[in-house]
Amino acid sequence: MANWSRGIDLRQLGSGNIGASNLWVSVSKWAALTVGFFDVVKGILVVWVAQLLGLGIAEQITVGVAAVAGHNWSVFLRFSGGRGLLTTMGIVLFLMPWGVVSFLAIASISFFTKDSPLPVLGGVITLPLVGWLSGEPLAITLGLTAMVIILVIRRLTAPRTPLTASVSGGQLFINRLLFDRDIRGRRAWVHRPPPSQSSYKEKG
Repeated sequence: MANWSRGIDLRQLGSGNIGASNLWVSVSKWAALTVGFFDVVKGILVVWVAQLLGLGIAEQITVGVAAVAGHNWSVFLRFSGGRGLLTTMGIVLFLMPWGVVSFLAIASISFFTKDSPLPVLGGVITLPLVGWLSGEPLAITLGLTAMVIILVIRRLTAPRTPLTASVSGGQLFINRLLFDRDIRGRRAWVHRPPPSQSSYKEKG
């Protein structure tokens, strides 16, 4: 969307993440909303197709987990990608709609903190708990747990950036887990200088 609408490489803007949040900050709100819509629909579609094919609930949630993993480590981007949050929300919306309500209730804290990663993480972590407390099949709870693990792994395994040169391994772990960035300061992270073209060529 960034390339199509502005002719730019989103990996060289803002957080460098290929996702709706970086589109929102670095390109435009409409681009972000468009991509966000298709990410949610993608999550709904894969599970719906699995259901239409007569697959059981365990297979449906497994297909959903695979879709999130494929989104986060896309074969079309040399196993790079987004965070999988909106695709997860599409899956949850189809299989356990009230889970989206609990997620939004916690994630809405970001409107007051002006920083979304920690409330979003809290909202995602509640999803397996909601599934378990509401009596959903065990497969749903396990599948949602797998999606939480995938989201956390994606946060933690992003390539280091020049800004992390002076950040210890322990602090980097905390920053990525809680704030989904390499440094504590949000403004410095979002508005950091873009990496050079050569650095992306080296990384493929």
